[in-house]
Amino acid sequence: MIISKKTSSEAETRAFAKKLVGVFGPKAFYALRGDLGAGKTCFVQGLAAALGIKDAVCSPTFTIVNEYTNAKGVRLIHVDLYRISGPEDLDSIGWDDYLDSGDAMAVEWPGRAGGELPARAILVEIAIGSTPDERLFTVTPPEDKNAA
Repeated sequence: MIISKKTSSEAETRAFAKKLVGVFGPKAFYALRGDLGAGKTCFVQGLAAALGIKDAVCSPTFTIVNEYTNAKGVRLIHVDLYRISGPEDLDSIGWDDYLDSGDAMAVEWPGRAGGELPARAILVEIAIGSTPDERLFTVTPPEDKNAA
C-alpha cells in the first residue's frame, strides 16, 4: 500500500504527517529521504504534534539527535545522519539503544545508516514540486519494500 500525496504548504505537510501516525501508529520508524530544504523537519513537526509533543521541533543537523517527550512519556527520536560518515559512526550516537527503545523515530538521511535500518522502517520520500511550497510524498511501508 504505497501512499502518494501532494501538499501545497507547510501546514498541509504537517497535517499529512499527523495522518500517517494514525495509519502506522505512535511507535513507527520513518526513514526520511529528500534534498536539503525538502521539508523533512516540517514533516517531523507533524509527527510530534500527532504524538502530543508540545516542544518546538527543530532540525538536529548539528546535534545529530533530538529527543522529544509528551506529557504521558511517549517519546519521538529525531535523528539527522547528514554529518556522520557512515554506519560505523552509529554506535557513537546510541543507535542500537534508540532502536531497542521501541520509541517513534524519524531519521533524516537514512542512507548514511547503510544496512542498519530496522525492518519496520517506513520509507518517506519527499520531492520539491513545481512551486516553492509544493511537496510530493511517496510513502512505502515495510511490507511493500520487502515485496519489491
